[in-house]
Amino acid sequence: MSLQKVNLATATTITTSYAGEFAGEYIAAALLSASTIDDGGLTVKPNVAYREVIKRLSTGDLVSPASCDFDPNSSVTLTERVIEPTELQVNLQLCKKDFVNDWEAQSMGYGMGQTLPPKFSDFMIAHVAAEVANSTELTIWRGDTAAATNNSYDGFEKLLAADAAVIDQAAIGGGLDAANIVAELGKVVDKIPSALYGKEDLYIYIPSSAAKFYVQALGGFAAAGLGGSGVNAQGTQWWNNGSLTVNGVKIFVCPGMSDDKMVAAQRSNLFFGTGLLSNLNEVRVLDMQDLDGSQNVRFVMRMTAGVQFGVAEDIVLYA
Repeated sequence: MSLQKVNLATATTITTSYAGEFAGEYIAAALLSASTIDDGGLTVKPNVAYREVIKRLSTGDLVSPASCDFDPNSSVTLTERVIEPTELQVNLQLCKKDFVNDWEAQSMGYGMGQTLPPKFSDFMIAHVAAEVANSTELTIWRGDTAAATNNSYDGFEKLLAADAAVIDQAAIGGGLDAANIVAELGKVVDKIPSALYGKEDLYIYIPSSAAKFYVQALGGFAAAGLGGSGVNAQGTQWWNNGSLTVNGVKIFVCPGMSDDKMVAAQRSNLFFGTGLLSNLNEVRVLDMQDLDGSQNVRFVMRMTAGVQFGVAEDIVLYA
């Protein structure tokens, strides 16, 4: 099992021209949450200490004409897939000295009793947790251990593409857009095995870009039989962040998915494994002053994560 690291050393740069009192708020760039997990798009397997085996059972024809004798008339095949979460960590180190001459200095205390600015510390805790959620959402789908980024573990896009049993649907040349999204979603629905159609936990997982195209298309543009006025003749005002469906199949929007890819699968057939789910939200703050006399403050997270699917023949990959 490999040990992945995020930030071995932390460079702190404070750039400001502010001359008045500190407003007491920090902001950061918008981040993805781990929406695929938070919104219930995967079957979460917690407490996986090392690896867990996912058993797959299949049978032949079970029903045959009756007779007076017991005649074994079918077959039972047991196969397995293994989910092995990867160990991950976040290590950040900030020096309190960097903040002494900043406009947060008054909240730090004096002399040997200095601490990291409380508001900044709270903000950093929330920001680190959000960054981990962002990374998790991306890696669940785009993870590739051979890539330069999102390389903690292999995600669904790579795992599904490598399995010949997965049902393939070739993506349209030139990419998805508002003019073709309805037809392309229809192709994915057509490839879903009949035995799965209508299942409660069946979804078509699509990236945010495709969701925007679909909302735009249903807003109406005199194409694909939708007319110029869109859903309920409301035009571009029709959608208010509600649920989406296509031809009777629910749509699950995954911000971490790559553009121009889609997956149709049951939620019960897609797995996210981790040691303790709470570890993905727990950031420890260690003031090193009492330990080594330094002015450093460390932010630490340790967790495990990995994904796997069950029955490949029940999954459609649009790619």
